[in-house]
Amino acid sequence: MIADKKINKLKEIVGGDAVSTAVEDRIAYSYDSTRLEYLPDIIVKAKNAEQISNLFKFANENNIPITPRGSATGLSGGCLAVNGGILLVMVEMNKIFDINTVDLLVDAEAGVITEEIDKKARKFNLFYPPDPGSIKSSTIGGNIAENAGGLRGLKYGVTKDYVNSLEVVLPTGEIAQFGAKTVKGVTGYNLKDLMVGSEGTLGVITRATLNLLPLPQKRASLLALFDKLTDAAQTVVDIVSEGVITSTLEIIDNVTINAIEDYLDLGIDRNVGAMLLIEVDGQEGAVDIEAEIIKKVCNKNNTTSCKLAKSESERDSLWSARRAALSALARVKPSTILEDATIPRSKTVQLIKAINRIAEKYDIRIGTFGHAGDGNLHPTILTDLRIKEEAEKVEKVIEEIFKETVKLGGTLSGEHGIGISKAKYLQMEISPETFGIMKRVKKAFDPNNILNPGKMSFD
Repeated sequence: MIADKKINKLKEIVGGDAVSTAVEDRIAYSYDSTRLEYLPDIIVKAKNAEQISNLFKFANENNIPITPRGSATGLSGGCLAVNGGILLVMVEMNKIFDINTVDLLVDAEAGVITEEIDKKARKFNLFYPPDPGSIKSSTIGGNIAENAGGLRGLKYGVTKDYVNSLEVVLPTGEIAQFGAKTVKGVTGYNLKDLMVGSEGTLGVITRATLNLLPLPQKRASLLALFDKLTDAAQTVVDIVSEGVITSTLEIIDNVTINAIEDYLDLGIDRNVGAMLLIEVDGQEGAVDIEAEIIKKVCNKNNTTSCKLAKSESERDSLWSARRAALSALARVKPSTILEDATIPRSKTVQLIKAINRIAEKYDIRIGTFGHAGDGNLHPTILTDLRIKEEAEKVEKVIEEIFKETVKLGGTLSGEHGIGISKAKYLQMEISPETFGIMKRVKKAFDPNNILNPGKMSFD
């Protein structure tokens, strides 16, 4: 625990109302969206970069770890205080300063909820393309730290593709500016991109300038049903091969379909092997042409039904099914483990077959859904971790899924990060030499290992 004298100093830095050692607060902040739990010693809610800078100077002098935290929607344990110490809560830094409609930029603090940026942009006929599943609750700082992806990744990319510049407080207390507000910028090392996806281990992002895009003229949403999951997966590959880059291309298997129906009762056929939710957007004429190409590809791959949404309400109903996938699966068993295996799109069929084979081998239920258009699948293990045998089985299942993923040329994480939950698998993908370079970068930014210790196996 942190001594009273040091707690008083923290209160001087950020104000007494921003500091808490109450047990109930510490417990409330000991969780994220994983099944993990680590109790911090003290909660500190920062309001500006200067406060955070002074916190780091104090922490370095007293060897106290600091763990940054946004809305805690992460799925890798990245915002958990593994070594106790200070949990730095960023949600009160939540101002959107400016929408620049000429340069198509938005300037926002790290604690802004991601959806709020998109909502404000839409008032100017613009939008913020990254679309993580947690968009209604995750913070933009957390999205940047994890390089969050989402449903629109195939056409529009991920968070890193929209970050122009960052204000970052380094673990030594320095306040740095990385990147530029220009379209082009190659002055010095690209430290901005080093911060994006660094999972809060190299610096605390406090403010960001992000790119926006004009809203597309038209969009069309389609629902395609298949008897076989592998036919749906092949359709994903074939759509892109036909030259259609969809804004979203999501796959949902039978296990997940039935969970969604139990949850929302949308009237989806429970007997289908899989469904694809597809959306194209752009200029009006182009959208119509692309929708027809998609229908032809679906028919070629034995779709039992391929329907175009005829209204916005019908479209919203379709996408409510996808948005509810994880929540629906979480109702099936006491424990839900959402994984994040990502492979080249051409290997989608192989990975899905491997996941089904592993599920059968261990007699365990796995619901698979995800962003099939960019190869980012979410095999979701449904189990009860209170049963020792089940917990042991789950570890074997996860390891085998990752082995298959890497064998197919994939990566352990497309958008959730490594954090704690995948740290032990990290060197399954990267070489000892690469890991050594990562450790040296960490040491250069954080010589005393004050910031977010215990993540990515750095300790």
